Amino acid sequence: MPQPVDRKIIDANDLFATLRAERQAGRTVVQCHGCFDIVHPGHIRYLQFARQLGDILVVSLTGDEGIEKGPDRPYIPQELRAESLAALEFVDWVVIDPRPSACTLLTTLRPDVYVKGREYETSRDPRFLEERGVVEAYGGRVVFHSGDVVFSSTRLLESVRRDAQLDERRLRIFCARNEIDEPAVRNALTAHAGVPVVVVGDLIREDYIHCDATSTADDAPVLSLERVGAAEYWGGAAAVTLQLQALGAKPRLVAAVGEDAASSGLEARFAEMGIEARLLPVRPALIRRSTFVADENKLFKVNDGVRSPLDSTAEREALRIIREQLADARLLVWCDHGYGMLTAGLVRAATVDARKRGVVIAVHARGQWGQLGAFSDTDLLCATERRLREGMHDMSSGLPAVAWNLLSYSRGRSLIVGLHKRGLIGFEGRGAEQNQATRPNRLKSEFVSSPATHYVDLLGAEEAILATAALVIAMGGSLPMATYMAAAAEMITVSRFGGAPARTADLQAWFAQRPELRPESRFFPDAATLADIASLAPPLVPELTA
Repeated sequence: MPQPVDRKIIDANDLFATLRAERQAGRTVVQCHGCFDIVHPGHIRYLQFARQLGDILVVSLTGDEGIEKGPDRPYIPQELRAESLAALEFVDWVVIDPRPSACTLLTTLRPDVYVKGREYETSRDPRFLEERGVVEAYGGRVVFHSGDVVFSSTRLLESVRRDAQLDERRLRIFCARNEIDEPAVRNALTAHAGVPVVVVGDLIREDYIHCDATSTADDAPVLSLERVGAAEYWGGAAAVTLQLQALGAKPRLVAAVGEDAASSGLEARFAEMGIEARLLPVRPALIRRSTFVADENKLFKVNDGVRSPLDSTAEREALRIIREQLADARLLVWCDHGYGMLTAGLVRAATVDARKRGVVIAVHARGQWGQLGAFSDTDLLCATERRLREGMHDMSSGLPAVAWNLLSYSRGRSLIVGLHKRGLIGFEGRGAEQNQATRPNRLKSEFVSSPATHYVDLLGAEEAILATAALVIAMGGSLPMATYMAAAAEMITVSRFGGAPARTADLQAWFAQRPELRPESRFFPDAATLADIASLAPPLVPELTA
């Protein structure tokens, strides 16, 4: 009688003892290894071929941490991938290997036959060559599947990437794996109530000019706009401050403003909103960004402001204020838009002071001149994928490699990257306190798909991610919890026009209806439920191997 599915999934050490007994009985062990993100007909033929080469078929799959096929891969979590393989009758054992290469597992299990796809027969991939060397060193055989056609998992995944049911299963497993449930989220939402936070950066006024696009101009082939209204919002460090306040924290704003009329009286205006603001008039005018909107579609944006780095006197005054505000603070947030408030000397001196006081440091750098790599020894960095790549001058490497380089260079502890409308991915960094010998050789990451179903306005989205995640990290929460809650805050913000902050009550209402947080949803669905995935996509197009 076949083994139950859950009993086929086994730990490597337990499997070693089991296989030793099988060999003593004269049975031949065959092993296959891969990602198996979606088990398609090509995988079935490959595994059936392998099963014919011996008595026991072991299938090992690369765990979620070891896969580098894209920021949101694997699409199927390792638990479901293991169950779908174990459901196959001709598979005897399934083991999850957390490493990107099967070398360590091959050394432990020592299969008699190791089977790979035909495309590896002439492959010079160093990981496969190392695996082949391990097998042949102890006297095993490497056999290549002779099939002519390989189906593309990547092509299939592009067809089902926004399957709501599959997204829900992934999120359930993500929450279960990271011990994120309703009580944990509730505690994280209230833990930072009243916590002092210091926000430092550039103050920006966002002007939305609503227009009616009636026709083209008479004198040139350009769009002619008729102004019908306007609205003003806060951007830059002020937007982060307002988002922190909406989440229940007690933010204090330290920012650069102008010497113009628009900048006068701003400290009093923030005080009326319940925010303590220390504003330095160090530039000619308040920075403004004007966005022209027609029928809720943004047409173009005009920036009005010049870079005005702090001089030595203003830098000393800013540092004095920051040190004063850090006296009882729990979190320091740098908001760099590149207009000159955050000089290298100011950041360096304030970072040293914050570390002495045990203050958590979070960073957000955006805009044309924001320098993400200028901040070191941080607890959290937040950026969009585009801003990260531009800041690291690397538009072609895999995202994990770019994240690795940034966190290595800056000695950062964690990084959350926004993938536009796809979601967020959190990278566990290595930190400044670890020496080179104890640092891991790869980053741990967790992807959270975006729960947003429609987007009204992306203004304020990055600020919502930064503020929410930074508060969770500051109160001792995990990076997966911070990423999960930040994705929810972003979803609420983008569903409104003008970047209205996500409030604690908004998040509480949203989390209260989330199925992945309920105890009764904590199960791993039967692998048979994945069998219908292929029916969600158009017919597969075979991909011929080279």
